[in-house]
Amino acid sequence: MNVDLESLAEATSGAIGSLLSTTILYPLDTCKTKYQAEARSHGLQKYKNLSDVLWEAISTRQVLSLYQGLGTKNLQSFFSQFVYFYGYSYFKRMYLEKSGYKSIGTSANLLIAAAAGACTALVTQPLDTASSRMQTSAFGKSKGLLQTLTEGTWSDAFDGLGISLLLTSNPAIQYTVFDQLKQRALKNKQNKAEKGGSSASLSAAMAFLLGAISKSIATCVTYPAIRCKVIIQAADSDEASSKTQVKSPKTVSGVIAGIWRREGILGYFKGLHAQILKTVLSSALLLMIEEKISATTWVLILALKRYLLVPKAARVKNL
Repeated sequence: MNVDLESLAEATSGAIGSLLSTTILYPLDTCKTKYQAEARSHGLQKYKNLSDVLWEAISTRQVLSLYQGLGTKNLQSFFSQFVYFYGYSYFKRMYLEKSGYKSIGTSANLLIAAAAGACTALVTQPLDTASSRMQTSAFGKSKGLLQTLTEGTWSDAFDGLGISLLLTSNPAIQYTVFDQLKQRALKNKQNKAEKGGSSASLSAAMAFLLGAISKSIATCVTYPAIRCKVIIQAADSDEASSKTQVKSPKTVSGVIAGIWRREGILGYFKGLHAQILKTVLSSALLLMIEEKISATTWVLILALKRYLLVPKAARVKNL
């Protein structure tokens, strides 16, 4: 069986980068998720600001609980990035081979990205659900991965799958916005370049800025779906099971109606600032780490391939 080594190298670099960025930003991710998952009931709201979640962990001496579910999140992050990068790279190469084109157009690129995202959601959804439940559990009361996945039915492990598939449109929106902003920026630079005689190209800082803006816009557009997904996947709190609280529904329509009834239209955007902050920082770290380790990963994979292809007798002789 032939293995696409270049796709494998890209997938491995992306997965390792995601693993490191997830670990670094995990406390922020936990605070964000718990803040997003809280649904106001009877006018009561435990967390008024994102910092309230952090203060609860500090005041109850449960700071380490900000890392509850980190192992599951890392596992989910590693597999999701690996599947996405490998799927995207594989589909892209397959498209170029079948079509005979030398480059991929915008529409084809978006379709390939959506297909890779859909494959990722299908494969990693149980881990995504489990990590959300563990993050939103009360500090110090998080359960293990196996117990979290087996406490309900098998279908419960795929809570939020429909929204996860819908959210594959997020990269498509981001790419479209980035492409438009990039064309405008290059057009302005080209006008200046014609006068100065130099070619126009985006600087690293400008590329990062446009990437952050496009990601923020994509997050704003899809955020109501993001918050609904978090609420669907969230663990049931002690308060939600009491007589004075209403248990959050686990259907998309129920969550949408519940947010409207309890929090109004602004409730669909609760935690948006935290989501943008975490997403932009995560994307920046991921790209930076992936860029630094991609060359090393490629060299190691080539070395491993060469080692595996050399007959055992020859290796012993060389020793």
